[in-house]
Amino acid sequence: MVEVTFAQLQGWLVAFFWPFVRITAFMTATPLWGHSSVPNQAKVALAAVIAVVIAPVLPPMPSVPLMSWAGLGIIIEQMLIGIAIGLVMHIMFAVVQAAGEFIGLQMGLAFASFFDMSSGTNIMVLSRILYMVTLLMFLAFNGHLMVLETLVMSFETLPIGIGSLNPNAFELLARYAGTIFASGMLLALPLVASLLIINLSLGILNRSAPQLTVFNIGFPTSLTVGIVLLMVLMSDIGSFLQQLFSQGISFTQSLIETMAPLN
Repeated sequence: MVEVTFAQLQGWLVAFFWPFVRITAFMTATPLWGHSSVPNQAKVALAAVIAVVIAPVLPPMPSVPLMSWAGLGIIIEQMLIGIAIGLVMHIMFAVVQAAGEFIGLQMGLAFASFFDMSSGTNIMVLSRILYMVTLLMFLAFNGHLMVLETLVMSFETLPIGIGSLNPNAFELLARYAGTIFASGMLLALPLVASLLIINLSLGILNRSAPQLTVFNIGFPTSLTVGIVLLMVLMSDIGSFLQQLFSQGISFTQSLIETMAPLN
């Protein structure tokens, strides 16, 4: 007869539950696994499978009961680590969405928006298209595998029950959010600059020849030129996204190292 003691059961639960909390928090915060179209059952099941697979290679767990205040503190600690890593992916994808917003405003597509259930806000159609392209490119570059590898390696740098986190890491994460505007504008700058020149030319034309109906020719011109320039941009967006993903994963690794408490 197989007998399981309370200490053995406690050890099994601890080896599974705390890594499961970090992985679940990460998947909830990421735009890929955390999308509203992914069922919650699938998220929990995938997180459980990953936790079971990596449990044998993780560092020793602290001898802290699950049902205790110390155990609750470890749970909160794992949630903070997982959410911080997931937010880096959100920032990467928000860069392309911001670029779509900038381009759409200059093309006159501000009215072409719809409600996005994943974010709970209205976004432009162009932003949604660029977001889907970025998501597919992320999968094509095996970015999801590299991010999962970084998450698993975080258990070496930030073992379970580390005790405290370096608050400078969260300041670093907040500063990294500025990439949304810097890189987003860098991606949209060729189209925004070209369309701005067209709008300025149409404004000068309206002043010099008021009898011309600039509004009738301005919108079709901006839309046509914008679509043509967007086609040119899409031919070279792969290199930009590859660099963006590389920088995001490198920042994730540096963020995990910064989270480690100072000795």
